[in-house]
Amino acid sequence: MAGPIVLVAACALVDADGRVLLAQRPEGKSMAGLWEFPGGKVEDGETPEQTLIRELAEELGINVTEACLAPLSFASHAYEKFHLLMPLYVCRRWEGAVSAREGQALAWVRPARIADYPMPPADEPLIPVLRDLL
Repeated sequence: MAGPIVLVAACALVDADGRVLLAQRPEGKSMAGLWEFPGGKVEDGETPEQTLIRELAEELGINVTEACLAPLSFASHAYEKFHLLMPLYVCRRWEGAVSAREGQALAWVRPARIADYPMPPADEPLIPVLRDLL
């Protein structure tokens, strides 16, 4: 038995130079120090798009509209205690300046360099898909 399925929405923010934003998981969280696409757990009654709009405002201080979130791919990964299902969206347009609202480290990374940043196992299969797009 894989345990509960946890639905987490993630977003690849892509700037005008074609770089992707990665955020580092802060100390005290599971997998601290690893880099990931911003996003978070889909709460009851939320769509993945609504989750990203909420999380990107909370974590990065930017406003994203649903129309600017394009589904790209998804990850399905069995961790020891749960199974992660993670849709990945691409967003190229937002309002406001990206800032680390939760003290997390942020990096704008060229697609060819994303693999240089250690990521959770669930995120890794998404990297080639993103590289092909960009």
